[in-house]
Amino acid sequence: MKLKIGPLPNLEKVKILVQISIELKEILDQYAQLHSQLSGRKVDAATLIPYMLQSFIDRDRGFRSMRRSSQMPTGQ
Repeated sequence: MKLKIGPLPNLEKVKILVQISIELKEILDQYAQLHSQLSGRKVDAATLIPYMLQSFIDRDRGFRSMRRSSQMPTGQ
């Protein structure tokens, strides 16, 4: 079996706080457990979340198109 989130690189990180439902936390914990079993490296849900978000953004065609065409809003 293969998961979308492959081996995890070591990257510089910035800490942010998010709130998620109990149900989503349970699913993330299950995913982390499966990833740990398949990769042979123990990881928790908090470690996987940034890679899941990056994978989601990387696959968003609309977002990529907007970035390439410089239609992204400036500022925050």
